[in-house]
Amino acid sequence: MSECTHDCSTCQNACSSKADADFAAPLNRESKIKRVIAVASGKGGVGKSFVTEMLAVTAMRKGLKVGILDADITGPSIPKAFGIAGGTFQTEAGIEPAMSNGGIKIISLNMLIEHPDEPVVWRGSLIAGCVKQFWTDVHWGELDLLVIDMPPGTGDVPLTVFQSIPVDGVVVVSSPQELVEMIVGKSVRMCEMMNKPVLGLVENMSYFECPKCGEVHELFGHSKLHALADHFKIERTARLPIDPKFAELVDSGAVEHVELPAAAADCFAGLV
Repeated sequence: MSECTHDCSTCQNACSSKADADFAAPLNRESKIKRVIAVASGKGGVGKSFVTEMLAVTAMRKGLKVGILDADITGPSIPKAFGIAGGTFQTEAGIEPAMSNGGIKIISLNMLIEHPDEPVVWRGSLIAGCVKQFWTDVHWGELDLLVIDMPPGTGDVPLTVFQSIPVDGVVVVSSPQELVEMIVGKSVRMCEMMNKPVLGLVENMSYFECPKCGEVHELFGHSKLHALADHFKIERTARLPIDPKFAELVDSGAVEHVELPAAAADCFAGLV
């Protein structure tokens, strides 16, 4: 870009030069993580956190050692979905993550503040630094998979995650609305710029199945999942329904008991 100063350390833009620069942050010295998947979207409100939770739960059910890094600093919802109300503590090895009933290790800013409903009014640099510390200072131990719940958009935090953490792939989350092609396009192109493969595309709130008659209703318009997957050359796809049972289990801290439709469950199993 014409305004480029060639000083990547102070730049907030994602460009080819910055993608090639090395900003890798060291993993906590007492930890070993085999694989990292980020869950992203170009907009908010599409259900990234739920997809993150279900990827982690699916991996846990396969017998893998799993962790969740909640990078959505200003809207952290992961602890509530897993019924985690307490905080965390420091040891010589680092900050200890919380553990879900099913054995999933979780770190989120809500576990580090006094009141969970307290707003996080931070500038972007502080938020990005917090996410990096979740990688460097948290004692994850040995994990087969770490799933990162990204904030919406393509700004400071996604850039920090892609540059500082060795993300092996990204799952993009969308919804059926008309704007979705542009939204998905932004996420996919950022992944391309940062040399991160897109592993799958999940269309959330894709349909509602009547519990009485079984008729399927596409409340937000006809599904665009397969057209988008073909356009962006994404092989793995899943459609998630609007299901009051999902919301009930998440709200009660029992997300580990959610059962996805068979086709979606198969897709998630393939992703992890």
